[in-house]
Amino acid sequence: MTRKSQVAVTRRRFTQLAAAAAATPLIAAPGIARGQAAAHVVVIGGGFGGATAAKYLKKGAPDLRVTLVEPNDSFITCPYSNLVLGGWRDLESITHRYDKLRDRWGIEHVREEATAIDAAARSVTLAGGDTLMYDRLIVSPGIDLRPPEDGGIAGYDEAAYEAMPHAWKPGAQTLLLRSQLEAMDDGGLFVLAAPPNPFRCPPGPYERVSMIADYFKKNKPNAKILVLDAKERFSKQGLFQQGWDLFYGDMIEWVSLADDGKVIEVDPATRTLITDFGMEHQADVANVVPPQYAKAVARNNGLADASGWCPVDGQTFESTLLPGIHVIGDASIASPMPKSGFAANSQGKTAAAAAIALLEGQELANPAWVNTCYSHVAPDYAISVAGVYKATDAGIISIEGSGGVSPMDANAADRKLKSVYADGWYNSITADMFS
Repeated sequence: MTRKSQVAVTRRRFTQLAAAAAATPLIAAPGIARGQAAAHVVVIGGGFGGATAAKYLKKGAPDLRVTLVEPNDSFITCPYSNLVLGGWRDLESITHRYDKLRDRWGIEHVREEATAIDAAARSVTLAGGDTLMYDRLIVSPGIDLRPPEDGGIAGYDEAAYEAMPHAWKPGAQTLLLRSQLEAMDDGGLFVLAAPPNPFRCPPGPYERVSMIADYFKKNKPNAKILVLDAKERFSKQGLFQQGWDLFYGDMIEWVSLADDGKVIEVDPATRTLITDFGMEHQADVANVVPPQYAKAVARNNGLADASGWCPVDGQTFESTLLPGIHVIGDASIASPMPKSGFAANSQGKTAAAAAIALLEGQELANPAWVNTCYSHVAPDYAISVAGVYKATDAGIISIEGSGGVSPMDANAADRKLKSVYADGWYNSITADMFS
């Protein structure tokens, strides 16, 4: 396997920039509702971006009326769902209810899908037909998986999800894939089809491979894993492959785009994956993660461009296509920030601060953000990547020298410490969102 040099994080520099970034998200709003009806901000989507935005709107401006439009009563995190597949966690441990957002912060929770947005009328239409009027709108809808007719994989429609789960939206699909892994014979073949960029959680497929390899090592030691990738390289590649060699030997084979790794068609009836050059791979268990784009409520209402993602102003995350609407999280075009939970959480705070400032007529902040992504490779062995970003007139940029990845060939104590940091990050960010 190819090894690539890695850029180490300068700990002191990272700490300084992280502290600076943390100081920017929140703007005090002393009185939005002075003697008049409170301004109303509607937030669509209750994930890392939307739940954070709703909470920080009320935290920064208690007089605001904030409505969260989210059909579910709880949120299952994509981060740590791979640990459910590996048998390290159960689904309940990554499920978080919206109760405290309502009871502690006074956020109204409307349990319906948002279907239409009228930017001129400043209204959101719900699936049941009701309409919500807003003064500012924050849209954090997440992703949809591209169907075959819209840039997806031939044969991989919703009916195929049951035979070849994607498990890229955690919940029932996670449990389905887990049950298929448990039922697979020792000596069977698990195939994961990894998507092209951009997609939700860049290191996610490779952490998934690691967690499934750990499960196989303990329970089905003769099993094999084949990764068919639509990319030439992937996040933290050298670190992942070093860990795979160390813990799993020859169990895992990764095939790049250049080596015919791009899956273009599947046959769910036989669990067969067909690559660009016509190679067929028949799996005992197949996990297909197809190309993605912003969820339909964004695409169908003028917020997405031809790419299927939503362009935004980096300072406020306001849509560059429709005024008065902020788009955050996976649906937004915020490169070089990744489509990660940490990034969405940071963007939620930025959008909340910007909405308050714009309603109040205050000066806008010049935000900066930190993103850290931890990945588990084996028990007591984790790796990370970090970056610091800021808004400029030219858009969002990475701050030079501020980030990097875990060092290659780190000792066992360092890798174990990273796994402790990963758990701490997860507990901290979910508390930040839901408590």
